[in-house]
Amino acid sequence: MIVDEQSNLMQAVRARSFGTPDVLVLEEVPIPRPGPGQVLIRVESAGVNFSDVKRRRNDPYPFPTTLPYTPGGEVAGTVEELGEGVEGPSVGTPVFALVGADGSTGYAQFALASASGVTTIPPGLSADVASGLVISGSTAVLILEEAARLQAGETVLVQGAAGGVGSYAVQIAKLLGAGTVIGAAGSPEKREAVLALGADHAVDYTQEDWPDRVLEFTGGRGVDVVLEMAGGSAFEQGLSCLAPFGRTVVYGSSSAEPLQMGPETIQALFYDPSPNQSLVAFNLGLWFAMRPEAAVGALRTLIGHVASGRVEVPIGHVLPLGRAAEAHRMLEERRNTGKIVLKPWTTGW
Repeated sequence: MIVDEQSNLMQAVRARSFGTPDVLVLEEVPIPRPGPGQVLIRVESAGVNFSDVKRRRNDPYPFPTTLPYTPGGEVAGTVEELGEGVEGPSVGTPVFALVGADGSTGYAQFALASASGVTTIPPGLSADVASGLVISGSTAVLILEEAARLQAGETVLVQGAAGGVGSYAVQIAKLLGAGTVIGAAGSPEKREAVLALGADHAVDYTQEDWPDRVLEFTGGRGVDVVLEMAGGSAFEQGLSCLAPFGRTVVYGSSSAEPLQMGPETIQALFYDPSPNQSLVAFNLGLWFAMRPEAAVGALRTLIGHVASGRVEVPIGHVLPLGRAAEAHRMLEERRNTGKIVLKPWTTGW
């Protein structure tokens, strides 16, 4: 049952322990009130990201999590109430925001955001689309432009190319002038989706020889940039595809396995005549915290691409809030294509 707003209670997904997706349960909790500098958002769409999975599992995370807690880092909806000192956006304005730092998170019917992190949704964009811009979209732009410093004509390998970040990265790499974009995905349907987004080639990462396919596509040279999010043995396999002066950007570990690098790879990377390759670790939160101008600039760039139709936002799965555990299982099992969105005001299905 959807809670009556007049009761001062709302529905939110809560975790009272770390562990499997089953720790995520729907509860009634008080509607938060905005403090100075805050905006209360009536959440229409909440984006689901792999960072939410990592936090639920108690994997290494940029800040500590105090139980019980509500997951979710990005939302879209309408302004419900303004805190002291906040002049806008006005109540009722469609907005999207990064949430969590202000004591409220996104898998809920209402969420708090810092006023400085609230952005008006451009005309023509739905809340479902807007809910995937801040984390997944900004990550793809910042990795390619800032962390990897992609240059026109270079080749890019995108791991998890059918997922939330990957589906953006394939398109943005092409917009930035990449000569060849290769997407890695685990099913024929996902590889078709990756090619439809503009990738030049798609490889099946479930096959042991997939790095050989990447090298074939690049005439044996390898790729200039690898976007790595799988972890485990896939990390070392990605390194084997890297060209001289290539850059690998690590932004996740969907397998929950430590990055593997055997002695032969270490020898080739660091001690043989150096191929001048680089490893970069990426964390979106620190960009917004320590380099906000670049982070906000990436978001504005992305909004322009999406609003103009140059970048498509694939919405793969839209689920009611009560199916948050299922959304997490889909991410962990790599069954999703595109963005997963939760709908806090919808029941059933």
